[in-house]
Amino acid sequence: MTRLKEIYLKEVVPQLMKAFSYKNIMRVPRLEKITLNMGLGEAVQNIKILDSAVEELSLIAGQKAVITKAKRSIANFKLREGMPIGVMVTLRRDRMMEFFDKLVNIALPRVRDFRGVSGKAFDGRGNYALGIREQIIFPEVNLDKIDKIKGLNVSIVTTAKTDEEGKELLRLLGMPFRN
Repeated sequence: MTRLKEIYLKEVVPQLMKAFSYKNIMRVPRLEKITLNMGLGEAVQNIKILDSAVEELSLIAGQKAVITKAKRSIANFKLREGMPIGVMVTLRRDRMMEFFDKLVNIALPRVRDFRGVSGKAFDGRGNYALGIREQIIFPEVNLDKIDKIKGLNVSIVTTAKTDEEGKELLRLLGMPFRN
């Protein structure tokens, strides 16, 4: 069992049951999945960027990344349907917990001038979205092999019904919110 899962079961579940007065333990919100996405618009001109992005995202997530393709053609961007334009990974269960633990305790504190993440990035259903400008905050990424600094989006999907429940779950799991 991962360290974060143990904390969730022993500390977070009782606190959430008390705070939101759940009668059944199955109503307590939990993390469902974490999706990492790297959109690479410049991959239209330079296809080699995708290879390095797949390698870096696979290192960060601990799971093989998948290349995403354009759903429709956009003439202004010289984009055709089916062209590879991004990389993504969906993490569940133990890998998800390990990544979340690494994100909160190792990667986010390495961001320059970090004061916490915004508490307003919830979608209305308890899910949280976070944008990371530089992939180099993760310790697995080798700085010598970086050709270009790329950002990534992290979507944290929870089983919470409201933003308040989702925020409290993430706060108790260690997410450093600003306000």
